[in-house]
Order: sequence, then C-alpha cells, then structure tokens
Amino acid sequence: SMPAAWDIEEGGDPGIIVAVLDTGVAYEDYDLYQRAPDLAGTSFVPGYDFVNSDFHPNDDQGHGTHVTGTIAQTTNNSLGVAGIASKSSIKPVKVLGADGRGTYQQIADGIYYAVDTGAMVINCSLGGIFSSSTLYAAVKYAYDRGVVICAATGNDYSPLIAYPAAYDEVIAVGAVDINKARAPYSNYGTGIELMAPGGDTTVDQNNDGYADGVLQQTFSGGDPGNFAYWFLEGTSMATPHVAGVVALMLSRGARGVESIRDILHSTTEDLGDPGYDTV
Repeated sequence: SMPAAWDIEEGGDPGIIVAVLDTGVAYEDYDLYQRAPDLAGTSFVPGYDFVNSDFHPNDDQGHGTHVTGTIAQTTNNSLGVAGIASKSSIKPVKVLGADGRGTYQQIADGIYYAVDTGAMVINCSLGGIFSSSTLYAAVKYAYDRGVVICAATGNDYSPLIAYPAAYDEVIAVGAVDINKARAPYSNYGTGIELMAPGGDTTVDQNNDGYADGVLQQTFSGGDPGNFAYWFLEGTSMATPHVAGVVALMLSRGARGVESIRDILHSTTEDLGDPGYDTV
C-alpha cells in the first residue's frame, strides 16, 4: 500500500534522520568505496564506523546497503527500485564488520551515538541470542528520549526472539512471505510485534520468474563497486519496511514511541487468529 501512503506523505522529510546500524552503507566515494548509483539522490548525514573507529562508515559486506535501500532508495529517478521514506535522511552507523558480525558493545555505542546526533528512528537488522546489560542500557537510553528502535527477530526458525528486538522498548519485526504467511526462517514468539515483507528466496510464488526476495541495490563478492539489484530474504529485510513507515509517520508529525506503536498496531492488517498472537 505504499503508493497510497505516498499520496499522503511523498517520501518524508529530510529533517527526519534514520540511523542504520549495520555493516555500513555505500553512501560515499572514498578510497576503494563508491556510492551506490540508486542512492545518488538519497540524503545522508554524517555517521560513524565503530568497527574501524573512523568517520567513514562504508559498507564492506553489502547487507547495510540493501537494508538502507528499503528505507530511502532514491525514488522517482527512473532507475531501479523505490525507498519507503526516500526523502528522509540516513545516518550510516557501522557496527558490524565485513563478516557481518559485531559485539554488543559496538551496537550499544552505535545506539548512543545515533540518539546523541539526532536520529529519530534506529534500524537494527541484526541480533544476538543472549541479553546484555550493556545493550539494554543503550536501548533504554534511546527509548527514554523518544527514539524508535526497530529490530529484527532473527532468522533461526525459532520461537526465540533475538536481542535487541526482544526488549519491550524495541519494535520486534518478523518476516512474512508474498502470501503474508510467516516466512519459514522468521523467529517468532512472545514479544513479536509486527510482521513485514521479508521474502522467501526458496520459492517463486507469484510466478514472475524471480525468487521471492526483497529487491534492492547492493554489491556482491566483497567488491564495494560491483553494484546490482539483489533479491534477499530475512527479518533484516522486513525491519527497514517498518523503520521507513515510522519515518513517514514522523514526517507527518507523529511523536512518542508508544503513540507511534499504537498507530502501527491499530492500522496493521491482523493476520492469523483475531488479536495478538505470537506467530
């Protein structure tokens, strides 16, 4: 239903900053890194690399660029695909390395930094299986300051939600397939809050000749200049759908984590049995 949403709020407001805590973003031409062609018209604000401790949070894996595309891929540019809140500003915060891994301390540092430098939404397409007092303190810091955190439930085929998504202060996002059924990999269980399109690349249920993934531009093979459009799956792909919608809501004046949650809960499509369920 994004076209109908864009009739109300076409792409959002560059004053709304969405922090993407991930492997970085292909947002600049720097050293061996290049800005993704379909992010050429996207607004970026300064970020930070907590893996290499510098001010160039470039993507060396590809995951963070794909996630960012769903939130704010350049739109109406006669190229590629669209971003939900294409006029919002992205703050790249690199907390995961080229192997896609990071520490809770790096994620916590990224959350504090995002909040303190003006982010109003934080996308965490990442997670771990254990709780952490360090991570929770950062989550609570964001929540107490009215910053919305959207986080992935995980892709473990498990009824256990990953952290930070499992914290009450965070919007825990699971993944549905093209038929709005839970994607088989998507974690679920008590505390799951919303489902969003995450895809299932093992099938082609709409018979369009492509795997049913979420399509965005990123790079492959560890080459940050080898850009193409990739169908990827995961709760990582679902989470930025929610972050993008929240950015549009903020652009229309919505404020307050719980108020935004209430709006989301009251306007989403109720899947499965009526009312809240854990699947």
